[in-house]
Amino acid sequence: MSLDNIVIGSGIGGLTAAALLSRYGKRVLVCESHAIAGGAAHSFHRRGFEFDSGPSFYCGLGNQRPSLNPLRQVLDILGESLPTIPYDPLGHYHFPEGTFPVYSNLERYREAVAEITPQGAKELAQFEKRLLELYAGLQNIPILALRSDWQVIPILIGRYLPALLKLLPQLGTIQSSVGEVMDKTVRDPWVRRLIDLECFLLSGLKARGTIAPEVAFMLGERSRAGVEYPVGGSGAIVNALVQGLECWGGKLRLNAHVEQILVAGGQAVGVRLRQGEVIEAPIIISNATIWDTYTKLLRAEDLPASYRQQSLATPAVDSFMHLHLGIRAEGLEELTGHHVVVHDAHQDITAPGNTCMISIPSVWDAHLAPLGHHVVHAYTLEPYHGWQRDEGYQEKKKLRSQSLFQALERVIPDIRERIVLELIGTPLTHSHYLRRYQGTYGPAIAAGKGTFPNCQTPIRGLYRVGDSTMPGIGVPAVAASGILCANTLSGR
Repeated sequence: MSLDNIVIGSGIGGLTAAALLSRYGKRVLVCESHAIAGGAAHSFHRRGFEFDSGPSFYCGLGNQRPSLNPLRQVLDILGESLPTIPYDPLGHYHFPEGTFPVYSNLERYREAVAEITPQGAKELAQFEKRLLELYAGLQNIPILALRSDWQVIPILIGRYLPALLKLLPQLGTIQSSVGEVMDKTVRDPWVRRLIDLECFLLSGLKARGTIAPEVAFMLGERSRAGVEYPVGGSGAIVNALVQGLECWGGKLRLNAHVEQILVAGGQAVGVRLRQGEVIEAPIIISNATIWDTYTKLLRAEDLPASYRQQSLATPAVDSFMHLHLGIRAEGLEELTGHHVVVHDAHQDITAPGNTCMISIPSVWDAHLAPLGHHVVHAYTLEPYHGWQRDEGYQEKKKLRSQSLFQALERVIPDIRERIVLELIGTPLTHSHYLRRYQGTYGPAIAAGKGTFPNCQTPIRGLYRVGDSTMPGIGVPAVAASGILCANTLSGR
């Protein structure tokens, strides 16, 4: 069977693009190097425990319509359901001075802040007001209607002119960083640190590096639609996308490691797998990172030298240390699912090991663990540099994971005595299993210092999706990248 599109990688961006193109009538093949689909969002099983490998926080995936989450919009158009479990508070932040509950409902959120700093809560209200005004304009332009080329202009003018006019007063905010909005509205140091933390959890950068629309969307959606956990974990999201792909005639091949994108006369013409098999198609979509696509999948001569050099100079977010634990659950009936621990208030929140994220999804979905147990996923930033698989690797893993154990002890003091299964992941783990440059989660492009590239490349017929393309990092963003690419290619 001849193909219209080959997608390299089955991350959420790649699966979204592939499933939509199949829905639009294209003949699509997804080639996945791993034995499991999902990329950084895949789930894996060990001894009766099911673990999320990456994302653990979701909003806008439930039954409320219209949903502004690009992933939910895609699943709807594919005809795929996704049961979810709502919860609130969405998590707890554990600072050195105490624990703070974070609510989806913005009024309850501000009330919790007011117990710590009444003036800060008033300033937070002004900060939120600025961003929610932006959200009110953006929510009237669904990402599912957009594409990634100049032809988006007549679509916007023809279908969404009233929404564009509503956004005109917000142009300054659209182009600003969260830090700029914060500087105009918030002086309280505790609230400023809280905003920095929220931005870091969302984008990997603090407020000055995070674009305002990203936080506007997050605040608006978690207040409007709430937060929820997909039954079955992130693997359920991946399975729904794969089912949608296959329902509309697309194909997924696992253990199909693409060695090279084949280019002839400046045109992408197919791919060559590790075993030597060549598969031809006029359109190739890479879900690999910008660095992996332009170094491992293409020859240097396939790209203009200046373009390649500029692209490869894109800064990357650090990788992570991960703990995946199976623990005994007796006595933990009041346990909640999401926690963030900041160890040292005098150290930057982006310092490796200082801010630790914890997810215990079996609080909501008991089927993820054997009866009487919980699954725990904890992670923190960790640079790739200096890691190598030598005689000291195992000892270094134990040493660098201690900040995660210490963070878990803030939530479950006797966590070490409860462990029945322990897995430690390093940047090398990410680099190897996810086939990602230095184990990164995407570019560290700060607001005002550049923009994420769109799906197009200088090679005719070669496109890119995922967290190193517009709109950036995070599940909704990578789903949106797949939408933009599929709509561009389909002419919608």
